Amino acid sequence: MPASRPAEPEQPDEENQEEGDQPLTLDVLRHLVRTDWARLPGKTLVVLSRDTEGNGYSPFCGYTHSRYSPVYELTGETYPLESELAKDRELRDLFPVVPDDAVAALVLYPLG
Repeated sequence: MPASRPAEPEQPDEENQEEGDQPLTLDVLRHLVRTDWARLPGKTLVVLSRDTEGNGYSPFCGYTHSRYSPVYELTGETYPLESELAKDRELRDLFPVVPDDAVAALVLYPLG
């Protein structure tokens, strides 16, 4: 039986293009890795920008699987997963309330 492949992400429509950049989902990231970036050398460095204007850069060095809740239009806070909170009392003390709008997120961290 052949391995199943995830569905291709939807292509941006004209309405979204007019709004400018959109948040990137893991489906879109996977698509980029399989297609647009597939031929880049394996030693290509992954670098994160400090902000949208490009005022500083740092190599990507780590990640967490967390939950994200927007606070302002394009910025927010991250929170532990339910499974992490269930296992760790100190973590529950640090995060007694998690907003209802918090969604699963892959959080990427720069080296510096």
